[in-house]
Amino acid sequence: MRGSREPGWGWGRCTPSPMLFVSLLLSAAALGLLGEETRQVSLEVIPGWPGSPKNLLHIRAVGTNSTLHSVWSSLGPPAVLLVATNTPHSSLSVNWSILLSPEPTEGGLMVVPKDSIQFSSALVFTRLLEFDSTNVSKGPAELPGKPYAPYSLAEFSWDSINGSLDPATLSATFRGHPRDDPAKAFANGSLAFRVQAFSGSGRPSQPPRLLHTANTSQLEVALVGVSPRGNRSLFGLEVATLSQGLSCPSLQEQQSIDDEYAPAVFQLEQLLWGSRPSGFLQWRPVAFSQKQGSRESALPCQASPLHLTLTYPLPQSPIVRAFFGPQTFCAFNLTFGAPTGPGYWDHLYLSWSMLLGVGSPPVDALSPLVLGIMAVALGTPGLLLLGGGLILLLRPTRHSEYQPLN
Repeated sequence: MRGSREPGWGWGRCTPSPMLFVSLLLSAAALGLLGEETRQVSLEVIPGWPGSPKNLLHIRAVGTNSTLHSVWSSLGPPAVLLVATNTPHSSLSVNWSILLSPEPTEGGLMVVPKDSIQFSSALVFTRLLEFDSTNVSKGPAELPGKPYAPYSLAEFSWDSINGSLDPATLSATFRGHPRDDPAKAFANGSLAFRVQAFSGSGRPSQPPRLLHTANTSQLEVALVGVSPRGNRSLFGLEVATLSQGLSCPSLQEQQSIDDEYAPAVFQLEQLLWGSRPSGFLQWRPVAFSQKQGSRESALPCQASPLHLTLTYPLPQSPIVRAFFGPQTFCAFNLTFGAPTGPGYWDHLYLSWSMLLGVGSPPVDALSPLVLGIMAVALGTPGLLLLGGGLILLLRPTRHSEYQPLN
């Protein structure tokens, strides 16, 4: 990850310690960068050389004092580069001769001025996984079934995103299939990555209805119409991100008592990059086997622990190498579905969504429905006690008719 250069501030007569001063510097930079409630968002397909793939998408979200750059590409495996700067005037620079070389080097892709970069990281979707779940007990315990040979997403052919670019919804779709598909599994199907940016806060109308802000974008992954290699195949994704030295970003689970926005799902999964201001991924552990996501079509989503990929090679992303140079990576697997219940096999459909952003992940507040239920549940006993007390206070006192004996 890139270093940070932040302006500082202070107060009072005492001289702060160096560590306190550094902390104040970081906090001030984070407030200036992440306090943006709205942004002006633009989507641009970066033109390349004649005949070169037109699948380099630049999303530029400009705030008052900062800019978020999201660079999505299907050159090699699908990948996204996320960069945050502390100026509204930063821009993307592409050197196509370096980017399209067999081994791109640092400098092929740059955000300038370089000293304005506050945060940068990347995410690469390397392989589509498939498992045979009919005899789960016969495979390794950590796998959802017997694995088939994975599909390398670096070996996919991707449609041009020009036809899917939609400025009205700030979205674009990368849709692809294997270049070599002897079994014709993708003859009537495809794997799609739909990217959407946001100029402000809100929620989509379809589950899982993740709360987004102007500092986030959303990715929806959809597998549609692909013939599975087994009767009850489970699918998954291998996802890679930059390591932090010899350690990996942290994966956390947040609990909630509210499931109004995603029925029967009370968790949020978060991957946190550890710099300040930090970056994050956020998703609900649920996928759907129908386009109109519902409780009936919900599938469990399992995430494996992150691990360094020092023992096996990963497909390389040209945009990541062109920005960072050679790097080490951490990877984890996402698997969708279970051997029993609804599955991809019902409708040959699978979708899963996540948020990608900078700063603190959005936090779900309790929905009005849950607040109303809590008010009724907690308020009713209080009203009963209050009413009972008033009845006792206002009830007339009854005097005895018997006279005392002398």
